Amino acid sequence: MENNNNNLFQQAKNAVTNFMNNQNNQANAQDKQAVQNAIQSAYNQATPEEKQQLQQLENQLRQHNEMQ
Repeated sequence: MENNNNNLFQQAKNAVTNFMNNQNNQANAQDKQAVQNAIQSAYNQATPEEKQQLQQLENQLRQHNEMQ
């Protein structure tokens, strides 16, 4: 069980990283939604430490989107 939660967390981190790297290729609304879904899924199962990191990722995303 713990492993699966960690997996969701890792997937969310990867999704955010990929999304930010692909922004040059004009990521679309669907990509944004997928990233937010990944964060949400991970958040539901995350430890308190992971939740903190997920919030930071969401903040990075928000700032990134505002700069577009």
